[in-house]
Order: sequence, then C-alpha cells, then structure tokens
Amino acid sequence: MTTSIETIRDDFSLLDEWEDRYRYVIELGEALPPFPEAERTAVNKVPGCVSQVWLTTEQGPGIDPVISFHGDSDAHIVRGLVAIMLALFSGRPASEIRNTDAEVTLKELGLDEHLSPQRANGLRSMVKRIKRDAEAALKQTA
Repeated sequence: MTTSIETIRDDFSLLDEWEDRYRYVIELGEALPPFPEAERTAVNKVPGCVSQVWLTTEQGPGIDPVISFHGDSDAHIVRGLVAIMLALFSGRPASEIRNTDAEVTLKELGLDEHLSPQRANGLRSMVKRIKRDAEAALKQTA
C-alpha cells in the first residue's frame, strides 16, 4: 500500500461530488497488491461483511510491535474501503492502532454518510478485527 491516509484525506478534500469520491475509492482498491489465493481462507475471512473480505496480519518484534495488514475483497467498493483501512492502520505500532478512531476518519472523508448500513457494519467488523489483532500483539509481548 503506497497511498497514505494523509494523501487519501487530501484527495478527498479536492473531490466535491460523491460519484468522484466513489470512483476514487474503487481506484484505491485497484491499487492494492494482489492477494494470494492461498490466503483466501476461512481463518482470514472477516465475519460480518456482506461482501467477502480477507485480512492477514504480520507482526513485527518488540513490546509495541509494528503490524502490517494485507487485505482484499470480492467487491470493488469494499476493496477500496479495505485500502483505506490499510492506509489508516497498516505499518503502525500496535498501541497506535489500538488508539486510532476509524470513525473519525470515516467522518472526515464523508464516508459515514454515504455507506449503506450493511457496508458500514462490514467496515466496523474489519476495524474490530484489526484492533483485536493489535491487542493480541500487545498481550503477547507483555
């Protein structure tokens, strides 16, 4: 993932129409690196999403390990939402992930107003999984 959450925020601020933002979210998803077919397992599947979403977690060393996430979805817009969540959380220390409020970012981007209840619930499930993995990493090193 090469697009930072700051870049995404800046780009969103330049797009006035929701249709342009929607296309941009899809483009973010298209830019995700390929997700290995072997990782599309029940263990990596995020429950609570209408579309299929897979998420893998890689944990670095240390008491507050840096965690990297990789993800994918079978739906274009959801794949873009995965890309936004990866930009927000991936490559950060577990304690920072735990303390990051994804709802604030979604409001800043205006996504909270434009997602269907099912997509919003799926996004919350993805955030819950990311935070759970960060908590687990912190407990392992304690």
